[in-house]
Amino acid sequence: MIQNKVGIHLNTFLKNLNMSKHVNYKHLDYFWVVAKEGGISRAADKLDMAVQTVSAQVRELERSLGYVLLKPAGRGLVLTDAGIAAMHQADQIFLLGENLPGIVRDAASTPTVRLSVGISDGLPKVIVHKLLQPVIAEPHLRLLCHEDEFDDLLGDLALHRLDLVLADRPAPPNPNIKLYTHALGSSPLVWYASVDLYKTARKDFPECLSEVPVLLPTDHTAVRTRIDHWLQQRGIRPRVVGEFEDSALLGTFGASGMGVFPAVEWADDDLLAHHKVKKLGPCDGVHENFYAIGTEKKVQHPLVQRLLSAAR
Repeated sequence: MIQNKVGIHLNTFLKNLNMSKHVNYKHLDYFWVVAKEGGISRAADKLDMAVQTVSAQVRELERSLGYVLLKPAGRGLVLTDAGIAAMHQADQIFLLGENLPGIVRDAASTPTVRLSVGISDGLPKVIVHKLLQPVIAEPHLRLLCHEDEFDDLLGDLALHRLDLVLADRPAPPNPNIKLYTHALGSSPLVWYASVDLYKTARKDFPECLSEVPVLLPTDHTAVRTRIDHWLQQRGIRPRVVGEFEDSALLGTFGASGMGVFPAVEWADDDLLAHHKVKKLGPCDGVHENFYAIGTEKKVQHPLVQRLLSAAR
């Protein structure tokens, strides 16, 4: 799946690159002015050029694209369907051009240290914040966080759209993509309950998990298999009333009293501070693991180096 995604991205990039080679942006500029002025004569006056020159430039653009962009209407010209599409793209292109000097000026005058991080969608957000703590205080930091499915993030990483990926599992072996996994640590799993459920569940933990309503992460997360194994070892058949991909959502529904739920112990302070829950008991032997995945065996990015050093 990762390989397919990389292939799709590369094919799209190459296709767009080939298209851009056939578009003369000076021709596009003349077409844009003609379309806005509603005729070649008015555009020629605005550009202070000969009518024949402007007309020839527009014809060259149409020839390179393979479509007629303008058609006669009364004494002027109007856009064809292809012309409307071309005009929409031209508007965006020239708007970007107008913004370019300001963007370059701001970049030169305000030095930034950019870190682009992919966040696996099964990773607890409070843990992401903890893992990134070593770099957050960096002066002029520009932190870009992008959340997506694990395989999609690895595809973006392979195309160097991300500096690293934070995930709850290591990168799978792939002969076509060289990715390197760095362990960042792990946290024990603990069961929590709302105040009302706690009164019932605490009397016979963990056997009570067969009786009280239970919330679990989906099997989309790496830790779900370990939780299931832990329950099976103890002969517990949980009464599962909800499954959640997002750990924050799991905690919110658990705090509302919908069911008891597991969470990483690293999130204990956050859970107790923001939700009316109590610690029910440990999920003995079950840990959630955290990893940073990159494309370099010897990490070059200074902030990624700092993050890995702090983990060690």
